[in-house]
Amino acid sequence: MRTDTIFYQLFQLVPSVLFELIGESASKYDSYEFSSREVKELAFRFDGIYLPRTDDLETLIYFVEVQYRKQDSFYWDLFGEIGLFMSQYQPKQNWRAVAIFAKESFDPGPLVQYQEFFDSGRISIVYLDKLPQSERPSLGLGMIQLVQEPEATAGNKARELAQQTRQQLTSFDAQEKILELIDKILVYKFPQLSRQELERMFTLDELKQTQYFQDVKQEGRVEEARDGILEVFKLRFSNDVPPKVVEKLNQIQDLSCLKEIHKKAVTAKNITEFRSFLKQVPDNRV
Repeated sequence: MRTDTIFYQLFQLVPSVLFELIGESASKYDSYEFSSREVKELAFRFDGIYLPRTDDLETLIYFVEVQYRKQDSFYWDLFGEIGLFMSQYQPKQNWRAVAIFAKESFDPGPLVQYQEFFDSGRISIVYLDKLPQSERPSLGLGMIQLVQEPEATAGNKARELAQQTRQQLTSFDAQEKILELIDKILVYKFPQLSRQELERMFTLDELKQTQYFQDVKQEGRVEEARDGILEVFKLRFSNDVPPKVVEKLNQIQDLSCLKEIHKKAVTAKNITEFRSFLKQVPDNRV
């Protein structure tokens, strides 16, 4: 699962969830602005940075990193990146780091060279597989639970979150963004399933209305149309499809255009006629 994308969008949409994860009040976010800044020397970005809205020296900067695999250099990289950020931007406030691991086993353990950071609480460590379960979590925590949810119960969890979204958010735009992220989590969570299988599996009527779902569904139809053309080409003309034909088809996003090409692949008298037709497809259909 592309967890970097998922969590970055989650922090953008429900930024208060960070403070819930580390056992603090969600209202603390009122003093912060969520950001993602690049450290230019190495061209990397943190998964999230919470910057104080004021110059109050008592308000900390929070650096957030999410890790979904075991990486022995995790803390070396994290503290090195924080050091470079502090050197480049030279903020007035002090800082704190939050390391979020999908599983406790992914945590490589503290470094003796930075032991003071661990002992002092300068870094908070969260294990998503150890989070206490709540029957009615906040919307942000519920979406994190969905990322971790077993496949067998993910559909029910997504339906509950969709209903919670409609009940708690009054802004249609905010509802739409949350529903799209729920939908995206499901798509990433089940990469082995086709779009049609996901639709049958979850039957999430609210999610089907989101622009993301419609885009994904359209993408699936376009891919199927391309595959159908290539299959006809192999059966009628050659087992080896010329690279230029594949390249041309991959450029075409218009589903109606692909349907026209499929008809021509079926009816063309020979490969020359088909390729000539394909070359005549105007650029505005690509």
